[in-house]
Amino acid sequence: MSRIGRKPIPVPDGVDVKIDGKQITVKGPKGTLTRSFHPEMDVKVVDKELRVERPSDAKRHRALHGTTRSIIANMIEGVANGFSKELELVGVGYRAQKKGKNLSLNVGYSHPVDIEPEEGIEFEVPSQTSVIVKGIDKERVGAVASRIRSVRKPEPYKGKGIKYKGERIVRKEGKAGK
Repeated sequence: MSRIGRKPIPVPDGVDVKIDGKQITVKGPKGTLTRSFHPEMDVKVVDKELRVERPSDAKRHRALHGTTRSIIANMIEGVANGFSKELELVGVGYRAQKKGKNLSLNVGYSHPVDIEPEEGIEFEVPSQTSVIVKGIDKERVGAVASRIRSVRKPEPYKGKGIKYKGERIVRKEGKAGK
């Protein structure tokens, strides 16, 4: 049996969970998330805990079991606390600034790159070389952070570019001289 799928999901105070057929709605202090889960999975509320059950031990059901449980746990975590990803800009003259809700990046191109946040996503710029992407949907926070990183991926020779905080860039040696 799936170790992750077997774990019950605790529902913290202030978070309301509604299961309507194969759709789950999670409402908390930070917002509301709605998502449908696979029709073969069964989600039950047992005194302030959610349990995900599967119909059989088939390989497909075992895979869906853990995935469904993780998605629902992330929804509850998101509406209770929210998620964030931090990015760092490395390079001479590379800087970020916030213009209204949008993020403006100067990363070595002839023009600044402006990025609009999706609905439910917000940007923070604590310094010119760091950007924090915040939101309640873990999947969308990661996707937006990835989109920002793809504007100028870190290169292996000088290490310049946009990287996740704590990401280690494997450096390459330059051309060998005579």
